[in-house]
Amino acid sequence: MTFGSKSTTDDVLAGVDLSGKRVLITGVSAGLGVETARALAAHGAWVVGAARDLAKAEAATAQVREQAKAPGGLELIELDLADLASVRAAADALNAKGETFDIVIANAGVMACPQGTTKDGFETQFGTNHLGHFVFVNRIAPLIRDGGRFVSLSSSGHRFANVDLDDPGFERTPYTEFGAYGRSKTANALFAVEFDRRHKGRGVRAAAVHPGGIQTELGRHMTPQVMQTMIDAINANQKDNDGPAFEWKTIPQGAATSVWAGAVASGDDVGGKYCEDCHVAEVIDIEGFRGGVRPYAVDPDNAKALWAKSEEMVGERF
Repeated sequence: MTFGSKSTTDDVLAGVDLSGKRVLITGVSAGLGVETARALAAHGAWVVGAARDLAKAEAATAQVREQAKAPGGLELIELDLADLASVRAAADALNAKGETFDIVIANAGVMACPQGTTKDGFETQFGTNHLGHFVFVNRIAPLIRDGGRFVSLSSSGHRFANVDLDDPGFERTPYTEFGAYGRSKTANALFAVEFDRRHKGRGVRAAAVHPGGIQTELGRHMTPQVMQTMIDAINANQKDNDGPAFEWKTIPQGAATSVWAGAVASGDDVGGKYCEDCHVAEVIDIEGFRGGVRPYAVDPDNAKALWAKSEEMVGERF
């Protein structure tokens, strides 16, 4: 079955029975995380949803519980990715329980926020989007069943910037909201590349996904003017490169690629790859082009270097 940019989570999962599968999703208090949890639980999966604000997540996921199909269901755990003490506590609690997972989806994130730092002093976007997930997922990696899947949410925003391993905190380079976002999303893609290399020996495969342009809480730091300027720039570039004009996706269309890469596609097809619109993206090195993935975001050596730098930053080896 071929899916595309308009495919929804329900399209992708039509006829799929996930009974007995356990899935962990970060960021289930809004948008894509809630829809991803809903779709998987509706097909029989048991979902463990992680969120920083449990009260908000509880309210946001009422529909997940309502639509869950037995034996599927939802439980929530507290996880603040901008605080490594919280990250380690959440991972330790899961390890102590010892219940395994078939799919782990690193969905949570922040976007284009003003310059700041996490609890541990890392630049907010790199610290939250990448380092928080790096520590959390690596700590619970033994809980991912042989043959399981890890999905890391990246973005076409990776095109804004490669990682800067010499100055990850913008101490020497001028901070820009989208430059920082771009670095963090490139890191999310590279994390999947190296995680896949390290775990494929036991059949665990990792993929990065770009959900598409979706209006969710993620864009809360952007004014309508900034948003429009960005869309105009995308459309101008697309026109120059004979690409299609920008279109917003619905949330069910946006979550479809996560669900496809995690539960439907074959591991050999998506392992170590970057996916968009429910297919593996082409490597395209054109400045400003919207589709595809830039070579630096799937480069194995870049991924290894990021892994080593991340270990050094968090003070933990995996």
